[in-house]
Amino acid sequence: PLFYAIINETLYFASELKSIALVPGLDKKIDAKAIEQYFALGYVAEPHTIYQQVAKLSPGHNLTIKVGDTQPTITQYWDVSYAKQSPLSEEQLLTQMEQELKTAVESHMMADVPLGSFLSGGVDSSAVVAMMSQISDNSVTTCSIGFDVKDYNETDFARQVAKRYATDHQEKIVASDDFALVDSLAQLYDEPYADSSAMPTYRVCQLAREKVTVCLSGDGADELLAGYRRYGLMMNEEKVRSVLPYAIRKPVFGLLGKLYPKLDWAPQFLRAKTTFQSLAMDTAEGYFHGVSLLNNQQRKELFSSQLNQELNGYSALEVFREHQKNFDGDDPLSLIQYLDIKTYLVGDILTKVDRASMAHSLEVRVPFLDHKFVEWTAQVPTALKLKQGCGKYLLKKAMEPHLPDDVLYRNKMGFRVPLADWFKGPLKDKLRQALLSDEMRATGLFNMDTIKRWLDDHQSGRREYSAPLWTLLMFASFYKQSQAE
Repeated sequence: PLFYAIINETLYFASELKSIALVPGLDKKIDAKAIEQYFALGYVAEPHTIYQQVAKLSPGHNLTIKVGDTQPTITQYWDVSYAKQSPLSEEQLLTQMEQELKTAVESHMMADVPLGSFLSGGVDSSAVVAMMSQISDNSVTTCSIGFDVKDYNETDFARQVAKRYATDHQEKIVASDDFALVDSLAQLYDEPYADSSAMPTYRVCQLAREKVTVCLSGDGADELLAGYRRYGLMMNEEKVRSVLPYAIRKPVFGLLGKLYPKLDWAPQFLRAKTTFQSLAMDTAEGYFHGVSLLNNQQRKELFSSQLNQELNGYSALEVFREHQKNFDGDDPLSLIQYLDIKTYLVGDILTKVDRASMAHSLEVRVPFLDHKFVEWTAQVPTALKLKQGCGKYLLKKAMEPHLPDDVLYRNKMGFRVPLADWFKGPLKDKLRQALLSDEMRATGLFNMDTIKRWLDDHQSGRREYSAPLWTLLMFASFYKQSQAE
């Protein structure tokens, strides 16, 4: 990360926002667009930061400033292209997949300090460990975090891989009520950041640093090779979009989305409101709607009339629209992968790991994001990324000789945190105090009646608001600390 600001005709830049926040003369006025982005996406997207006067340099860009210039020049030097699709057969691409991944992993293993790998028990980190074990002459150090609640615990799968490759396996079980970190996260991330999996990520970095100085990670594979469940759901929506013209979809599904009740309590197949709303939109807007933490209506209800006025119609959808302009492919799956690489991967996933690892002086390397591997995956046909509902199809097939089937083909779990239960139980009072505080009211950013209603509805069990409430809690924690500086 690179943060920069021009203050009194001087360019300041740093790898942490907190460094620039110390510069005398910095105006800490909060950027209204950053607030809109944060409550839609869970992070502030480049080039914005939470402060109007400070910017983040976007990935793959240069910043140049010349003597006498009042503003720097920003130019892009690299981007991923989806314009060409490989003509090779599935068998040829399977062979290439293994070779390309092994080359990427090997290039990231060069180190003169102790080196290891995260091992969650999922496909991506397991694939990295499998390749490392075949490259290294020594036993690979692996690190796993487990939870004391079975539904959240993947350690059995991690142990399978560790046993198969005789790794020096480090494991720690974290209590599911490990919310002692809540107050620390705001200080760690410097600006509002709403991914609750930052807590277990912090713990696994803490564990890894006890044994190694450099750690490899499996991040990036989901975005490059269509591993998220939402990709399958989006492609089902695309089948409808391809059959019905926009002129028909917009009024029909727009009306259905407005009239259909929001059934949080119902089985998944009855929760169609979001799908109807999405089908009234084009691909990029539908995807934005699907991944937003708070939907358009919720953000409008949450924001004060003053903030809504200041936004003047601005929507965080513009972040997606700007990136969409640079997309050079021609299929919808590649488009949403490209959007994720530009937004979610950078703003959420890599930010999470960077801040959590740096807090422990641990260097994390990401072989899946080696630029040559990224360029290669962009040419893999989408039919071999998402095939018959199976995401990361080509990677999983290529790893079949190296990993057990129940690691490769089980449902994805991820680093989940039981927020809904916390907010009704051990964090109930803390949440109310933080969100209804005088500080939150004094920001002038929020409709406090909306916050109170969400709290009451969630804690009584009437509605599910854990994601909006966590997003608000992280903002409240950030704001309190920023005012104390």
